[in-house]
Amino acid sequence: MPRPEDSAWAVSVAQVAARAGRSKPIDMVVPAPSGIGDDIVGIREGSDVHVTGSFDSIVDGLIFNGRADASIVGECTRCLRPLDPHWSVRLMAFFPYDMPEDAHGNGEEVDIIAGEDESEDVYPLSHDGAFADLESLLRDALVESLPLQPLCREDCRGLCSQCGADLNEDPDHHHDVTDIRFAALEQLKAQLEREERG
Repeated sequence: MPRPEDSAWAVSVAQVAARAGRSKPIDMVVPAPSGIGDDIVGIREGSDVHVTGSFDSIVDGLIFNGRADASIVGECTRCLRPLDPHWSVRLMAFFPYDMPEDAHGNGEEVDIIAGEDESEDVYPLSHDGAFADLESLLRDALVESLPLQPLCREDCRGLCSQCGADLNEDPDHHHDVTDIRFAALEQLKAQLEREERG
């Protein structure tokens, strides 16, 4: 059976959990968990995620406030340019000292505990309360922050539907296209002009 401390995302919190009012700063690089994103936009499993923040102890558990910085891969859904790889997301989570047995290890939310903000996600500590595992927190926060329609910038003009030219580089680009509804009239006009000349 794997030990909690052997996890790549484990943080020792035994000292800070010993008494309310203590704080432990965190500055660490961990591998990105699996399952973040898809072929359009995502974070490669195992790539570096820089986590900074602090664990603060209260009566009922630990509150973690921090940030995660990672590199995303993907392309703009309008112009197909690669996205800016720098991605940052705010982290906030509550690690209660006592958590129902059926909620351990799966990040399920439990009833609100004194001192816990309703907007915070709830994650279990190890069974002995000595370690907090950030894997589920990172996966949840990063997945939730990824855009459904990633753009290189909000005002991206995309590609020309006629020839595929990048409209960001040439905003005045256009094509003179005859409305197909008038194509028959154009043909009739050309035929009459030929007959008049003939």
